Amino acid sequence: MPKRKQHDVSAEADMTPMIDMTFQLIAFFMVLINFAEDNQNALVKLPSSELAKIPEEQIASPIVLQVSKEGKVVFNGDELPIGGPQLKKALLNEAQILRAKNLDPSVANIIIRGHGLVPTGKVQELIKVCQDTKFEKFSLRAEQGKPKADSDFLKEPKKPNAGIRG
Repeated sequence: MPKRKQHDVSAEADMTPMIDMTFQLIAFFMVLINFAEDNQNALVKLPSSELAKIPEEQIASPIVLQVSKEGKVVFNGDELPIGGPQLKKALLNEAQILRAKNLDPSVANIIIRGHGLVPTGKVQELIKVCQDTKFEKFSLRAEQGKPKADSDFLKEPKKPNAGIRG
C-alpha cells in the first residue's frame, strides 16, 4: 500500500478586514474628537450657573465667538478687539459665506463663550456688533453647576497634553 502524503493544513484567518475596520474606527474617533474641541479655547473659563442646560437639539449654522478676560474676541484663531473693524469684517465675511450657501445670516446662531470675569457690557457690545452685521440669534454659554468664585477664574488654565491635538 503506497504511503499518502500529509498536507499541512493552515488554519490562519485573514486579518486584513479586521485591521481595515480598526483603522477606520480610529480615524472616525479622531475626527469626532477634533471637531468637539475646535470650539473651545483654554483661555476662556466659562461662568457656572445652576440654570445652565445642555441644548436639546443641534444648533443650526453655529458661529462661535469667545470673549477672553481681556475683552478680546477669539474668532477663527484670531484675537480681535470688540469695537474694532477687524471683527466687523470677519462677521461680514461669515455672513457672505452663509449667503453663498443660500442661507440668511439671521438664521445663523452666534454662540458666545465669555470668560467669567468679562464685564457684561463687553458681551452686550459684542451682541450689538453682531446685530449690526445682520445676525439675530444668540446663545450664551455657561457650565452647569454652582456659581464659581472670582478667584477660580484667576487660576492659570491647564496646558493640554503634548501629542494628540487638543
